[in-house]
Amino acid sequence: MSRIGKLPVPVPGGVSVQVGDSEVKVKGPKGELSQRILPLVQVAVEGDRVLVTRKNDERDARALHGLTRTLVANMIEGVTKGFRKSLEIQGVGYRAAKAGEDLNLTLGFSHPVVYKAPKGIAFATEGQTKIHVDGIDKQLVGQVAAELRAIRPPEPYKGKGVRYEGEYVRKKLGKAGKTGKK
Repeated sequence: MSRIGKLPVPVPGGVSVQVGDSEVKVKGPKGELSQRILPLVQVAVEGDRVLVTRKNDERDARALHGLTRTLVANMIEGVTKGFRKSLEIQGVGYRAAKAGEDLNLTLGFSHPVVYKAPKGIAFATEGQTKIHVDGIDKQLVGQVAAELRAIRPPEPYKGKGVRYEGEYVRKKLGKAGKTGKK
């Protein structure tokens, strides 16, 4: 039995979970999410908790058991609390500013980069060097944060670029200069 998959997922008040043939829909105060479920696992709502069981003990079913339970738990947490990823910008002249729903980034290129917010994602800036990505879908929040970081990842010599909050960038030494005799 999967240690994660066998745990029931508590459903807080104000959240409704509907299980269809191959889909789970979760509706809460922050929005609505749906997830397709593969036929190797079953999802059932019993009172104020959601139980995930697998149909057999094949390898694929065992792998999907814990995954499905975690996906349902993340959906419930997303519609109640939401998710947030924070990014920091380091570098002289590097900055971020909100323009409506979009994000304007000045990252040392010859032009400013405009990142359009996908549906379900909200940006918040703190000063000019902090970006917060908020949303109810954990996967989408992480994906958008990764795409923002990929625009200008931190470089290893000075550490300039976009990084996750608290990310440690290991720095390399530059040129050592002449060491040998001619």
